Amino acid sequence: MRLAVVGAGLGSAPHFRSLLDLAAQVEVGWVVGRDLARLQAASLPPSARLTTRLAEALDDASVQAVLVLTPPNTHFDIVRQAARAGKPVLVEKPLEIGLARATALVEACEDAGVQLGVMLQHRLRPGPQALADLLRVRRLGPLVSVSAHVRWWRPQSYYDVPGRGTLARDGGGVLITQAIHTLDSLFSFTGLPERVTALARTSATHRMECEDTAAALLQFAGGAVGVVLATTAAYPGFAERIELNGTLGTATLEAGELKAQFIDGSSVAAGAAQGTGGGGDPMAFDHAAHRAVLQDFIQAVQRGNAPAVTGRSALAVQRVIEAIMTSSNSGHSVAIEPATN
Repeated sequence: MRLAVVGAGLGSAPHFRSLLDLAAQVEVGWVVGRDLARLQAASLPPSARLTTRLAEALDDASVQAVLVLTPPNTHFDIVRQAARAGKPVLVEKPLEIGLARATALVEACEDAGVQLGVMLQHRLRPGPQALADLLRVRRLGPLVSVSAHVRWWRPQSYYDVPGRGTLARDGGGVLITQAIHTLDSLFSFTGLPERVTALARTSATHRMECEDTAAALLQFAGGAVGVVLATTAAYPGFAERIELNGTLGTATLEAGELKAQFIDGSSVAAGAAQGTGGGGDPMAFDHAAHRAVLQDFIQAVQRGNAPAVTGRSALAVQRVIEAIMTSSNSGHSVAIEPATN
């Protein structure tokens, strides 16, 4: 399959490593960027033609899909153009800087009849997939409580890069940029909460526009309660952690490793602890999960089915993030309407 890649910045490294691993299945036909000189200086696949004009890549009939790796505030326009050209799209998280733009992006692909996948790669790690299987057969019983902790570290130099941690480019801070992966996994397990009560703040650790610390109380329809803590002000950075407590047992995911214990004395373990990029180096993680998402997307395009992480499903985590920020800004709890397909 021939692919066009839009964007080749810092976050593109695991994508290009994954594409190299999948060279027998996919060829990079084009790389599109804002600065041709920077593209020429980068380590890009030798098969790729370089351009600053998106239309040039989209007009190539041999290009069968598009991988979008640009900043969040550019996603809607790029994805809409690709969809209008009939090209399926895999887009880096988040979908867009706000729920309205994210929803419009999803609808643009649905209206054009093209597949839309999202790089929320934690869902395809072995540990989370094993936990999803346990929940599918109700091994934990009804959920009683859940929690998600993302205690990461970013130095001030990270936020000194223009646009980082701003509403205009990123759509927010720690929630939409770092914690989104863990929260997406959590809500893929639990479904959407009914109500959120939250506080989000910029700590004394950082000079930035948006939040670097947020905490939320979640209320679920079945009676379960949940807590979320996310920060990039926890030196030196710790593995993210999800806990699900049910009437029949407890499951814990830490850095992608699953450990579950049940009241009948049995237990389950799956996956292995992985680097998370939770410390000072945001790229300190293995690219295996990126490769899994890319491979699944390639197969979805070839077979004409939906990818594992669809654009529609990725709206859920952005709905909760927006509710958390609305609750914090208003000082009131916020109800979340059930998702519609």
